[in-house]
Amino acid sequence: MPNEDGSGGEKPQQELQLVPESVLKKKHDLDEMKAKREAQAPRGNKKVFDNRRRPVRVIKPERFLARAAQRRNHEIRYNRVNKKGMQKRASNRREERIKTVAKVADEEVDDAGTALGDEDKKEVKYASNSVGASVVFAVRARNRAGMPSNVKKVLSRLRLRHENEGVFLKYNESTRKMLHLVEPWVSYGFVSKSTITDLINRRGHGRVEGKRVPLSDNMIIEKELGESGIICVEDVAHEIYSASEGFAVASTFLWPFRLTGIHSKFQKLKLNKKEGGDYGDCGEEMDGLIRQML
Repeated sequence: MPNEDGSGGEKPQQELQLVPESVLKKKHDLDEMKAKREAQAPRGNKKVFDNRRRPVRVIKPERFLARAAQRRNHEIRYNRVNKKGMQKRASNRREERIKTVAKVADEEVDDAGTALGDEDKKEVKYASNSVGASVVFAVRARNRAGMPSNVKKVLSRLRLRHENEGVFLKYNESTRKMLHLVEPWVSYGFVSKSTITDLINRRGHGRVEGKRVPLSDNMIIEKELGESGIICVEDVAHEIYSASEGFAVASTFLWPFRLTGIHSKFQKLKLNKKEGGDYGDCGEEMDGLIRQML
């Protein structure tokens, strides 16, 4: 029957959408490539028939034995020191040593280009341990290779979770025992007030709402520690150095310091100094060690 407009009952044909020839060719090539790949692929598990070369990591048996011995020896040492009375192995008296230093500044001698004679040197005494100190600065000197789980727990309590990180600690009996337990993994000693101030100014970061924020302005310190009477970097350094009532607040506010390893790439590759350096109680020499790691 004809429609109301007089036309027949046939519907008008829809116009076909034109596709560019380049798109059709690309689709044809992709379909052909996919069919060829499926024909060549073997049936079954793809992981079994994977022909790609994977790098083979060869570990010498000596390395396994060395790590096992290292882990075993540290566990034995930890258990021995952890027993009652074994902490007396550490010295309870202040030890002093003698070292030779230049009488004049290094730059005055180097400009002349001549070696130091006996008359240009002098011997000075320095403390080789931290006995009698109220505050020490501890730096983690090694990574976690071959580390027993007990040592990991102690380092975590001391907030030394990564290599070359340092924190300020009160040097009391409990802290001394923990440092003695993890002595092969840390370097610690007491530092001067000027070094503490320089360390905070150059590498200091604070904990603000759980985030690591650089101490670029004293307003950050005043906002976080103003209730405790600490309003600037000098106040933080004073509380740390004097180990006063505000030490816990100041040390908790300071994020663990991220220092630089003292070994160069040449020493690591050629001299086989891959991890750590001097460790244990450095005493007064810790001041110079921090200067090298800043």
